[in-house]
Amino acid sequence: MNIVFYHRPDCHLCEDMARALAPLAAELGLTIRAVDIESDPDLEARYGLKVPVLAHDGTEICCYRLDEGAVRQAVAAKKAKR
Repeated sequence: MNIVFYHRPDCHLCEDMARALAPLAAELGLTIRAVDIESDPDLEARYGLKVPVLAHDGTEICCYRLDEGAVRQAVAAKKAKR
């Protein structure tokens, strides 16, 4: 399952989420695509200070802090659709 990790440079919450996400992603076999919102004016306008954000298929899973339960629920829902 592919997860998008929206972040910005020098963001301590983004760094915290990235560290917390790494072992969970390894456990669940997730592919994480990190996207710096400052590289895209539309993303910067959309998210602003609302980072970090994890999303899948355009749906936000969690923001600011890693919600492990929400990530697990999103993975389970994706598997159920197969």
